[in-house]
Amino acid sequence: MAKKREPDLMDKLVSLCKRRGFIFQSSEIYGGINSCWDYGPFGVEMKRNIKDYWWKCMTQYRDDIEGVDAAILMHPQVWETSGHVESFTDPMVDCKKCKQRFRADDIEGFICPACGGQLTQARRFNLMFKTHMGPVEDEASVCYLRPETAQGIYVNFLNVIGPARQKIPFGIAQIGKAFRNEISPGNFIFRSREFEQMEMQYFVNPRDDERWLEYWKEERMRWYLAIGIKDENLKFHQHDKKELAFYAKTAYDIEYNFPFGWKEIEGIHNRTDYDLSRHSQATGKDLSYFDEKSKERFIPYIIETSAGVDRTMLVCLVDGYHEEIVKGEKRVVLRLDPKIAPIKASILPLVNRDNMPEIAKKIEKMLRPHFNVFYDDSGAVGRRYRRQDEAGTPFGITVDSQTLQDETVTLRERDSMEQTRYRIDDLISVLNKKIWG
Repeated sequence: MAKKREPDLMDKLVSLCKRRGFIFQSSEIYGGINSCWDYGPFGVEMKRNIKDYWWKCMTQYRDDIEGVDAAILMHPQVWETSGHVESFTDPMVDCKKCKQRFRADDIEGFICPACGGQLTQARRFNLMFKTHMGPVEDEASVCYLRPETAQGIYVNFLNVIGPARQKIPFGIAQIGKAFRNEISPGNFIFRSREFEQMEMQYFVNPRDDERWLEYWKEERMRWYLAIGIKDENLKFHQHDKKELAFYAKTAYDIEYNFPFGWKEIEGIHNRTDYDLSRHSQATGKDLSYFDEKSKERFIPYIIETSAGVDRTMLVCLVDGYHEEIVKGEKRVVLRLDPKIAPIKASILPLVNRDNMPEIAKKIEKMLRPHFNVFYDDSGAVGRRYRRQDEAGTPFGITVDSQTLQDETVTLRERDSMEQTRYRIDDLISVLNKKIWG
């Protein structure tokens, strides 16, 4: 059973992310802009590692999923057809006293929790960002920043299946930015107005839909375990009839035990043939599929897996944050899986003399083509270890006096703090094995 999380863990994590160069508030020197975030040197590396591993698992390691990168700006009719213009809304209430705005489903009763003021009746608020394309701002030039990446996959169904020579069942994967004008964003990078999605739409024969839904539930849960997330902090939540989207037959969320409660980090949904049927009707394009084996034609059902890059990163940070007392001092460590850690190894000369810095620099040059590494010769070696522990670096390579004698170095493990000697020439193979198994 999952443990109850520390209520101040998020404050500690936000502070660490700022201090160690993971995440900053956007436009901070101007006072910041609400719920928009910039990723710093360590954050952008970790984010890229998460995306790269997802992409490898979804496309490179499989022969039944192709990739696309659709434009953020799409024909406005796409969003009419998909139902977003009419139905992509949240219920919104305002406080008559302090003028704060809330999602109605986040508030219980008719009183503002902050000031005790009376709340207005709920009204629907469309979450899409509207903009204009071209020099004239009128109704004819209206377009939208996409609120999801999935529609870019559906409208490219024919463009992909032909050249890729795929047969159903097969999938199309995409990683990209999406934008939602959230009423009440918050909880750090959990809910923001600009975010990145990792989505895969798997096209199946309608009679096989439930089998493939179960398959992708298992696959996606296994992926979170593979990036080091603790099993007890993950669970499935099945949507009941009230929660179920109008286009979905069955839907599950993978939820994570955040300090602010169990929340969705990925959706696995049976979207039926809703999307392809709607786009086929609106455009007159035949989006059906003919199965040569069974000699039947059908509109494919879609099993969707939709994850947020930013939420996944937050999961990894929360799950990896750990405090302990070592030799009377508090040690803060991010126990990130080596696959997604921003820096794979730090390279540390024990002292800045006796040719140790020169040897350490040679090791750095040797490793850089293979791994993202960090050279640090500033301060006592113990303090350098602590800095790297806090940044989630899984391995520390130290050049010491024995290195001068036998060309070996110590490799320190972040979590156990154990140190083992290896030959310099073996470091690439040793690190590869420890990172990738």
